[in-house]
Amino acid sequence: MSATLPPRLGIVILVAVATTFAANHLCARIAFDHGASVATGVATRATGTALVLLLIMRLQGIRVALPRELRPWALLAGILIAVQSYCLYSAVALIPPALALLVFQTSPMLYVLLSWALGGPAPRPSAFPAMLLALVGLWLALDIRTDHLAARWNEIGAGASWAFAGGASMSCVYYLNANALKAVDGRLRTFVMTGVTALLVLGGGGAAGALALPSDGVGWLGLALLTAFYCAAMTFLFIVLPRLGGTASTAALNFEPIALLGLAWVFLGQAVTPLQILGAFVVVGAIVWLGVAKR
Repeated sequence: MSATLPPRLGIVILVAVATTFAANHLCARIAFDHGASVATGVATRATGTALVLLLIMRLQGIRVALPRELRPWALLAGILIAVQSYCLYSAVALIPPALALLVFQTSPMLYVLLSWALGGPAPRPSAFPAMLLALVGLWLALDIRTDHLAARWNEIGAGASWAFAGGASMSCVYYLNANALKAVDGRLRTFVMTGVTALLVLGGGGAAGALALPSDGVGWLGLALLTAFYCAAMTFLFIVLPRLGGTASTAALNFEPIALLGLAWVFLGQAVTPLQILGAFVVVGAIVWLGVAKR
């Protein structure tokens, strides 16, 4: 059995993993800005991830098989992941990636409410102020003010809507993973979902003629790196998480939007105001608070 990692080292590693996940979104935006379509980005990432996870499971001796009664639920989860991936990448293509990811961060809140609505336990009282605080932080991060509400919504509304739709889809995946697919090994579960996503997007995108390739070398580099960063992050996640406590992982992995803010500023020149930065930290802090409140 693998030795447990010291909590501080684990947090440092998971912050690096979160930054690697953030780099995947940065590279996706670069690929989209240089001719690649959203469908191409999703299909490339899903195919690469599925192949890497298959290799990991082979090396670790994990049987690639699902019980018959769980296959419809796994298929549904894969369809939802395909929707989530397409929605989030569509948002990344339209608005600053960090803002898209912050809107997507509503998914843990939606999951808590969905579980409650479907007969699960009521959220603890401390969960509601955490949700409200997250929405306040999101309002600040999106720079929405009443004096220019219509103009700002015209600027970011489509992207924010795509990101919210992705978060809603992801909340359903969380619910399936915590209930119908709870007994399935996380690596196998993720492999099935990404494999279904790859097949759906390759088939649907190909039939619709939506698999546009990058128009230059920069776009091809972005497409390759978005897949490489995502696969690397997923691999390290499966290696590190079993050797950590849950609290460290919850806090550290929520660093992703903050990392993306910095990466987008450095590589894309997407500057944000101090108030937007404050809003981003408020959202991340509130989501961490919500995670603690659920326990």
